[in-house]
Amino acid sequence: MPSTTTSQEPTRREFKPYKPKKKEAYMSPAQQDHFRAILNAWRDELTEELERMRNRMQDEVINCPDPTDRASQESEMALELRTRDRERKLIMRIDKTLEQIDEGDYGYCEECGADIGLRRLEARPTAKPVSYTHLRAHETSLHL
Repeated sequence: MPSTTTSQEPTRREFKPYKPKKKEAYMSPAQQDHFRAILNAWRDELTEELERMRNRMQDEVINCPDPTDRASQESEMALELRTRDRERKLIMRIDKTLEQIDEGDYGYCEECGADIGLRRLEARPTAKPVSYTHLRAHETSLHL
């Protein structure tokens, strides 16, 4: 399916992993720009999809005389509305993450201040930052 994006900016999936330079500080301005670009591209994709979904829903006429057809159409619309709501919430998380980048708080554990790591952030740029120490402690407590 061809992309309807008119700009030449890469989509979120087209970004290449960041390769830090020797002795480059963690969350340097270049790294912040890298994550900002990923998050902005992701938000743009979601916004475009929400707009397409809104147009599609407005174009569909719910005037089905057959009760089964009407039920199917209403079910599909309910699913699209749930998806749209999830995407709207994700856009809000992306915006919050962009604010964290601007404030210099992005990429660090909220509890201990440890670096989260570039690859983990690239895999899930809006994840709530927690340290691996915290994750290991949580996993250990589950096995007790």
